[in-house]
Amino acid sequence: MKAIPNKMPIDPLDWPDRFPAKEHCSKCGLCETSFVTKVKDACAFLGPSMARIDDMEERVHGRNRNSSNITWSSSSSSSSSLSSGDDSSEPDEARFGVLHEPIWLAQGNRVQNAQWTGVVTGICLAMLESNQVDAVVCIASSSNTIGSNNFASPEPILARSTDDVLRGRGVKPALAPSLRVLDEIQNDPSIRRLLFCGVVCAVQAFRAIQSDLDLDEVYVIGTNCADNSPTSEAARNFILDGVQINPGSIDKVQGYEFMQDFQVHVKTSDSYITKPYFTLPGTIAEASIAKSCRKCFDYTNGLADIVVGYMGAPLVEKGGGVTRMDESSQTLTIRNKRGAKMAEIAQKASRLTIKGKAVGKGSHEKLASATVASDAIVMAMVGKSAIMAFGMTRLGPKGINFARYSIDYHILRNYLYTLKVEKGNEESARMKLPQNARDIVDHYQENDAEFANLISKIQGEI
Repeated sequence: MKAIPNKMPIDPLDWPDRFPAKEHCSKCGLCETSFVTKVKDACAFLGPSMARIDDMEERVHGRNRNSSNITWSSSSSSSSSLSSGDDSSEPDEARFGVLHEPIWLAQGNRVQNAQWTGVVTGICLAMLESNQVDAVVCIASSSNTIGSNNFASPEPILARSTDDVLRGRGVKPALAPSLRVLDEIQNDPSIRRLLFCGVVCAVQAFRAIQSDLDLDEVYVIGTNCADNSPTSEAARNFILDGVQINPGSIDKVQGYEFMQDFQVHVKTSDSYITKPYFTLPGTIAEASIAKSCRKCFDYTNGLADIVVGYMGAPLVEKGGGVTRMDESSQTLTIRNKRGAKMAEIAQKASRLTIKGKAVGKGSHEKLASATVASDAIVMAMVGKSAIMAFGMTRLGPKGINFARYSIDYHILRNYLYTLKVEKGNEESARMKLPQNARDIVDHYQENDAEFANLISKIQGEI
């Protein structure tokens, strides 16, 4: 018989003050269960934080990523403008994580009212309907939200039916307690095979306690994840005050994303709205991004079996109009045999269509550095007020190379934030980073004077 934990779960109403990671708690749900006793070893924001990924990868995938496989621009980073030389069009493991196959472009099939085309939902449906799993952990919209749209109010559920899975359609842009159902899983003898869907921090914590659930089979779908809002209210305020949507339309919002054309795309029940996100006020960015997300260094969800995202997928212009989320392909990253099995089952069930390999063009390094220098959160730390004044969509990288830009940008921005949290102590800050993130920081610090200057400014202000 399993030992009964001697520590009580923490009341979610006490977030974040009573949670171990305090203001950097990502509200993953672990501490709201009896598994709170595991938090010191499982939390992505305590102790070694995301540096744990280096040791966990081999246990999960059978091998570590090839950290020496990393792509840099063909021209020197010392140039003061965007490089004209293209990066490699193939993904590199140092950034994208363990790759069992090429990164694919994919679309979901037969998933009505999906935010995108239903890739994640389609895989979950195929696994459940083919009796490969007994239950699916996914995030639905809260049933407790009364009288208003609940697109940003996440509620974890154990899905046992097609209708249950369909409740999980759409991206919830606020911190989501996916692990809140752990005790329910452990106490239900009918659940022997589980599919877990989660963002980076939830997947890392789940992998840390997975063996304690004593399940026969476990599959994990991850998403490329960055910059969630701390609360559902913050997400709604971002739409109202940042995107400046008509207040009368807020209850029609079905989802939003920071897209590859450097615009926020907002999908409502009767319209589609876009707004360049570098025009958003800095105060909006500050309030809209959870502090846990500013300490995240695993944008690509390296511990999931299969990962769905969009940053490496192309945006194709259609007749002068904007490509919509629900018309676009997403990227499918398969990390191991379990991930390959999920993709195969979903294709056989006609829930998933593979459109070809994800490729790219353009150079990413200078754009990553320039974005960091102009980022509202970074400007708040170093007092800089520069505005990016060039056509980023026209000049910037595409496809896989846009993904490289986005990965590097988030690592660099978050390193600066972590450095500030660690009082300018580079050794302490670097201990929180997985090796691939340290390598990327080192490259820019050595080759990009502007980024090195930002580090010096933060250290000088401590």
